[in-house]
Amino acid sequence: MFSRFTRSGRRLVAGLLLAGLAGCSGLKFIPDDARLYTGSTVTLKSNTGTPIPNEAAVQTQLEAVISPQPNASILGMRPKLYFWHMGVGKMKGLGHWLANKYGEEPVLFSEVDTARVATLMLNRLNNDGFFKPEVRSNIKLEARTAAVDYEARVNQVYRIKEIFFPERDTLLDRDIRATQAGSLLKVGDPYDLQTFVNERIRIDNELKNKGYYYFAPDYLLFQVDSTLDNQVNVYLKVKGSIPANAAQPYVLNRVVLDTDYTLQDTTMNETPIRYQGYRYYPDESMFKAKAITNAVFLYPDSLYRRRRADQTLSRLMSLGTFRFVDQQFRPARNKPDSLQYGFLNAIVRMTQVPKKSIRAEVQMNVSNLFVGPGVLVQYRNRSALRGAEQLLINAKASVETGQGEALSGVTSTQYGIDAQLLVPRLITPPFNFRLLNSDFQPRTFFEAGVKYVDRTKFFTQQVFNAGYGYTWKTKLTNEQRLQPIDLQYVRLSNTQPVFENLLNKRPFLKQSFRQQFILGSSYTYTYNQQVLEQRRNQIYFSGGVELSGNLAYLLKSLSGAAKEPEGDQQVYKIGGQQFSQYSKVNLEFRNYYRTSSNPTSGNKIAGRLLIGAGLPYLNSRVLPYFKQYGIGGPNSVRAFAARGVGPGTYRVPLENSNGGFYDQVGDIRLEGNLEYRHDLFPYVKGAVFIDAGNIWLVNPDASRPTFDSSGKPDGKNGQFQFNSFFKELAVGAGVGIRIDVQFFVIRLDAAIPIRYPYANTDGQFSVDPTIPAPPGKVFTFEKSLTGIGAYRLNIGIGYPF
Repeated sequence: MFSRFTRSGRRLVAGLLLAGLAGCSGLKFIPDDARLYTGSTVTLKSNTGTPIPNEAAVQTQLEAVISPQPNASILGMRPKLYFWHMGVGKMKGLGHWLANKYGEEPVLFSEVDTARVATLMLNRLNNDGFFKPEVRSNIKLEARTAAVDYEARVNQVYRIKEIFFPERDTLLDRDIRATQAGSLLKVGDPYDLQTFVNERIRIDNELKNKGYYYFAPDYLLFQVDSTLDNQVNVYLKVKGSIPANAAQPYVLNRVVLDTDYTLQDTTMNETPIRYQGYRYYPDESMFKAKAITNAVFLYPDSLYRRRRADQTLSRLMSLGTFRFVDQQFRPARNKPDSLQYGFLNAIVRMTQVPKKSIRAEVQMNVSNLFVGPGVLVQYRNRSALRGAEQLLINAKASVETGQGEALSGVTSTQYGIDAQLLVPRLITPPFNFRLLNSDFQPRTFFEAGVKYVDRTKFFTQQVFNAGYGYTWKTKLTNEQRLQPIDLQYVRLSNTQPVFENLLNKRPFLKQSFRQQFILGSSYTYTYNQQVLEQRRNQIYFSGGVELSGNLAYLLKSLSGAAKEPEGDQQVYKIGGQQFSQYSKVNLEFRNYYRTSSNPTSGNKIAGRLLIGAGLPYLNSRVLPYFKQYGIGGPNSVRAFAARGVGPGTYRVPLENSNGGFYDQVGDIRLEGNLEYRHDLFPYVKGAVFIDAGNIWLVNPDASRPTFDSSGKPDGKNGQFQFNSFFKELAVGAGVGIRIDVQFFVIRLDAAIPIRYPYANTDGQFSVDPTIPAPPGKVFTFEKSLTGIGAYRLNIGIGYPF
């Protein structure tokens, strides 16, 4: 009886399942006298048997004209139709909400116009050079559904045989002929209507840069002779009915610069300043005329060029002193047109941003080492010297407390002030570089600052810096920064016994914290496609080189100066202080791939690779401490604490854990991150990530011993070696939540270690000092959670990269 009941139950379940599947197919929601449209296919065939050029692209174009689109289906099921049906006749409630949110109205076969679709396909094929094509449709009817198969048959594609540009002896035709070298039309290419459209736009752009202000692409006409054997001759002509002003170039007669335009503008009634042919309003109380004209590329008595007009808009906006900038071009009334040229008056109107501003910002440091609030107060003057120079003065202060047992009871107090002057030109006497082909205003910057750090139980430190350099962009995606002078002086004082003891045990630390000058220079190149928001795949690259002390060492050496003792070294000094000498290279690669075709989607795969190396030499044995690399933390390998990994397989001994985080720095860094980001709800995004990386030393350090898997000293002592570095990478993975309101992002990441590179002196790799594990062990999620601190929570502001 039980088996009979079981068989009956199985039949009932199977019947309910089939009924559910039938419901999900959506067919029961279709009226009895109608059929559900299930889609169409396109078959492309050649009548001549020869290959079809760009067949895949042509196929895509034909598929794109098919309409309407059928209802979405998954394995024959159409759940969206079910949700739509739940809302039929309802104005509110759960069914109404589900229908609006997830439902989809049935697409019936009666909505399909096969003749219209076939006509559109014929037009596309003709536009692609497949003249006299044929398109047939085959309707496939089922009991409750219908589909359409389209078959397109084409002959051999027509190709361009000859191209003829205008031949009249007029100024306009001569200027059009002068653009022929850059033509998009090439002999032998297939006929393509879109290429002809693009060619008209190209010629119009060329003419706009030759003074033809009133010309338009529609004034150009292509006549195509297709009577040849699968070939066409193309004749480019100017329509005979274009306006007279479109056939002549224009010269700029008067250029007016209004630097204080408002909707109630009255400055134009005042007497202007005359400067280098410009009419400048209202006066120079805010901006010197020279500062503004340096960013203007519209010159009186010069030919109108749209390229220069666009460049002027971009340069003026990049000054950072104007909220809006616009241009107007009008026929000059006081100067009649000549036989060949017309004349325009140009007016450039600029609306200012308030000259001075002050803002305060409360900040929160949430790293794995110190946590605490800070405040930033910034003063900005947008024309400090009446030359659109921006003066920024920043005052900062913070009080942070140490995290974890190693930093228990440690307070880090920081405060400082720095200033930066941004001059909107390149100051390179005796030369005057304006970068005439760039749309972006180059800048010279001067900066200086001082910072005071008081870390209880450890030390007090003062940092002084000064420098100057240049930033410029040649394209929207490219930026360069050259800093010939970057001076820093670090002074250490009030060292406490704990820190003194650490320095005595760690010679490299003692040298890296020693008072010293940094006489640096640097260059950085950045290529960033993230500014191209419509791109589905975006690349970011930043590469920089930093040098310090080389010129000073050379001058000291050539002058015959004597070296002075510093510890166990003989070094050159300036003002009784040793100066650092090193070279450093940093490379960063990022790639962002949006998985959705929707440009506004946040669903993307993001990857990053960081490579860095610093080499101390001659006057230095180690890099200055704040120039060394650390790894781990909320923006690095998130499963480990900040500076919690490396160098190599080094692990801080438990007896030195009270100051151990100072040990874990190095000269070489390698780090990789991979993250999948996904939209969850409005303003909320999720992420799944994996991180890997480590740091190493250029020279081995005996005070930081490392061990092999058997627990024996390996002799590397943190030094980078090509045959083993890959095995020494720390690896972690996790998930995260981001609250993204566009101008502000709060990030919470939870990560667990997957692989630990370090070992204790007993040869056992560890999740935690209290949890031994075999070397190279890959830990499961369950095992990791058994250890105290095996998983790590990170709170951050902004995305990690």
